[in-house]
Amino acid sequence: MIKHKKEKMIVTCALPYANGPIHLGHILEHVQADIWVKYNRMLGNEVWFICADDSHGTPIMLKANEIGIKPKILINNILIDHKKDFSSFNIAYDNYHSTHSFDNLLLLKNIYFKLKNLNLIKEKKVLQFFDNEKKMFLPDRLIKGICPICRAIDQYGDACESCGSIYNALELIKPRSVLTNHTPILCNSTHLFFDLPFFSKFLKNWVFSGVLQDSVSNKISEWFKSGLKQWNISRDAPYFGFKIPNYPGKFFYVWLDATIGYMSTFKNLCNKNKNLDFDEFWCKNSESKLYHFIGKDIIYFHGLFWPAILEAINFRKPTKIFVHGYLNINNIKLSKSKGSFIKARDFTKYLDSDCLRYYYATKSSSNINDINIDLYDLMYGFNSDIVNKLVNLASRSVSFINKYFNNYLSEKLENPNLYIFFINNIKYIKTCFSDRNFKLVTKKVMVLTDIANKYFNDLKPWSLIHKNNENYLHNICSMTVNLFKVLITFLAPIMPNLANKSSKMLNSKLTFNNLHVPLLSHRISKFKFLCKRIDYNSINLILKK
Repeated sequence: MIKHKKEKMIVTCALPYANGPIHLGHILEHVQADIWVKYNRMLGNEVWFICADDSHGTPIMLKANEIGIKPKILINNILIDHKKDFSSFNIAYDNYHSTHSFDNLLLLKNIYFKLKNLNLIKEKKVLQFFDNEKKMFLPDRLIKGICPICRAIDQYGDACESCGSIYNALELIKPRSVLTNHTPILCNSTHLFFDLPFFSKFLKNWVFSGVLQDSVSNKISEWFKSGLKQWNISRDAPYFGFKIPNYPGKFFYVWLDATIGYMSTFKNLCNKNKNLDFDEFWCKNSESKLYHFIGKDIIYFHGLFWPAILEAINFRKPTKIFVHGYLNINNIKLSKSKGSFIKARDFTKYLDSDCLRYYYATKSSSNINDINIDLYDLMYGFNSDIVNKLVNLASRSVSFINKYFNNYLSEKLENPNLYIFFINNIKYIKTCFSDRNFKLVTKKVMVLTDIANKYFNDLKPWSLIHKNNENYLHNICSMTVNLFKVLITFLAPIMPNLANKSSKMLNSKLTFNNLHVPLLSHRISKFKFLCKRIDYNSINLILKK
């Protein structure tokens, strides 16, 4: 057997914004990342899985004002809720932090002064939208209008959700203030800009180095053709965020401290775990890996600004950036602003999180196509695949072992060749996990589950109970239990609740390394309830929320 070379890696997800609850759109990305993390941990890799709340910006300030509390109290309360929501889906972060932290402020200032000393921060006056009624400058997310590229209506001031274009808010057609619905006026304001065009040559090489999916690299190439522009890293007061030194009334743009939040969250973890060395993972020539899971709406920030800043300050760049599409429910894009989303806590109130994790896995691949979900489709698929096929296979075979063989598996398998056929799929399963083609994992597991059920049904062990064929019966049922162990091991990164219950029932750890040796003369536990069938009532209750 070829020994797997252990790797050290940091894995991150995009930082959820700290002005509302976690919804199923967030869960898609975090589940995809968590499946990949759990798989890598099964291989024995050293994985540090980190994330944080994106805790700055005008929307947070406005929401806090609306409900009559300080922004710090708002983001602290939301941080607690976010941690609970992710934990309820078995998303196992080693550290979940906040960008509104001392760690982040120190790194942000350090990086800012490095950029300034390198003459990469430019100061200039710009025209900016101003809400005369609210007496404040409007950040991009508080301006809406018609996209200047595709003419889609009701688009934000920085990017179009319809065509994916990035633009200046001044280019919006018929702009209006989200706060008052009035047409804003233009006023002069001094701002600070990061000299992104300086890194054009580096970025062109980096973007096409294999760090991104081809379709993402091709999308970024469109921005190279139109020419990279200097990036505004400042915002006017009133604003909730970190103040820019020596610039009264100016704050760092949330997207600058959000990306630096990856570094500060790991730094915070190093402070908690003295065996971790920050420089080992973040220095320019680090041998460790850095992987980002993000949605396609933030490609511009992660594919251009972030690597340019890291290059400027002489730190390592991401090894890979894994981009996924949007989540749609019944072909309608999830949108918090439009109220078309389902809260994570409303899902786990009625259903086991494994249900959604499995369903997302059946839809997930390495491309950036949008994923459409239908909760009734989830119900049918889960009941058919997991309850009727997989769990039923375990129930029938384990029950025989419990009842007739004192919980002990036999000394040999009834069909060793079939077992070898099953474990010969390990390489394929590993490849699918590595490539994030989780839907191919679930598809293969279901094909094998059908084969295992056919094996059990064809040999009809129930008919052997009173025919003096105890050894044969024992071998058949033990064989089936071992096939189930292979199947549940393949699904372990996807369905941690079912995997943990199965592992306890089998009295065996679920790892790829021990699959080549079947469980023989091995004591298992009594069969216990593994998972619940989904009913219409549960789905309807979730949809009513």
